[in-house]
Amino acid sequence: MSFEDAPIDAASAERLARSGLELRLVDRTDQAAFDAWLQADNRGFHDPADDPAGLAEVRAHQPSRRTTGVYDPQGLIDEPVGTTQSWVAPLTVPGGAAVPLWSIASVTVAPTHRRRGIARALLESELRTAAADGQPIAGLTASEATLYGRYGFGVATFGETTEIETARVRWTGPDAPGRTRFADPAALLPEALAIIDRLRAVQPGAIAYDDFKVGLAIGLYGRDRARVRAVRYADAAGVPQGFAAYSLSPDPRDFTKHTVTVRALLGATDEATAALWRFLLELDLVATVRAADRPVDEVVNWQLGDLRAARRTRADRLWLRILDLPVALEARRYAAPAAVVLEVDDPLGFAAGRFLLEVGPDGTGRVQPLAGEAPRGAASVALPIAELSAIYLGGVAPVTLARAGRIAELTPGAALVLERAFAAERAPWMTLEF
Repeated sequence: MSFEDAPIDAASAERLARSGLELRLVDRTDQAAFDAWLQADNRGFHDPADDPAGLAEVRAHQPSRRTTGVYDPQGLIDEPVGTTQSWVAPLTVPGGAAVPLWSIASVTVAPTHRRRGIARALLESELRTAAADGQPIAGLTASEATLYGRYGFGVATFGETTEIETARVRWTGPDAPGRTRFADPAALLPEALAIIDRLRAVQPGAIAYDDFKVGLAIGLYGRDRARVRAVRYADAAGVPQGFAAYSLSPDPRDFTKHTVTVRALLGATDEATAALWRFLLELDLVATVRAADRPVDEVVNWQLGDLRAARRTRADRLWLRILDLPVALEARRYAAPAAVVLEVDDPLGFAAGRFLLEVGPDGTGRVQPLAGEAPRGAASVALPIAELSAIYLGGVAPVTLARAGRIAELTPGAALVLERAFAAERAPWMTLEF
């Protein structure tokens, strides 16, 4: 049985039934039922309803996902009042390994049915189903940052919205020897998927994307595809190494001051990333280049000639929730040898306990439950599962969390030991919208 067909979580179904609601798996082969679910998902994010062509496009191209709805039998229409989707995707962790991530999206609750326990039932259902399926980690992006911490999710990656004033830019980056050319989205799609895979191999926090998600990013699908332009960068040997997709909007008062909105800019090499940024920054009749969800260690910030040409605003991106602590921690590599006792509080019970993490000189970690005394000289911390999930990819500093009172040092200097071990060579980054 695949994860898409795993049974509905009995505990969440029973809780919702006490409120007169039904938790169901949505049959995606039932066009009417799936279309109703899609429209409820649109409504939950204040998106306009899809027309028949838009619905048909999603049905034709969206990959198989576990699709769940909460229904009110007393409703006037058979449309869900709560939605969620999930699937398993590889998540790159420090060291380059890929860990299965139970990816959760489309968590919505109709405004007519708020405060009836729907979000809780959906999220706990997803976590219990993922754990029963043997998945070590769950992840999501959050439209509301106050909701998910109570279920053990912690912010593991951040993204920056960057606005660059092109008139202040004096390019100081490399002169890339390859070529940037406009690309047809259909022809670009397989190359873009290959480029993403090469980047994912070295980028902690990156996940694999399906054809439909990448197609939306580059303007092959979606409501606004007519406005999207795509370019591809190939190196001097002619090998595609990066791509960008963007749209242009004019200033109604001055045609020479267009704004470029970057939908995607991904390079498998630093050379490709620099070449694509330079292309966008040197477009004629453009005053501002705006890109959302960029890495916090974005290299282009050091290639502008004027740091103040760019204004950056940081926001949370990927929230992680460790379910199987030994599997998750042993999957990644570490930056420094360590012996750390982790006293983990997990109210939902998936990863609670006392564990010893031992990191060898080669960066390999070994985790075992600890019932007795800690080894001599081991550091020791107590922390909630949300905080352990936050530091997992190396993008959140344990010392900072200790200073904030979110991690308790049970031995002096333990947070620094943890920080040195969990450090990553690159800041973790989720490369595209979830």
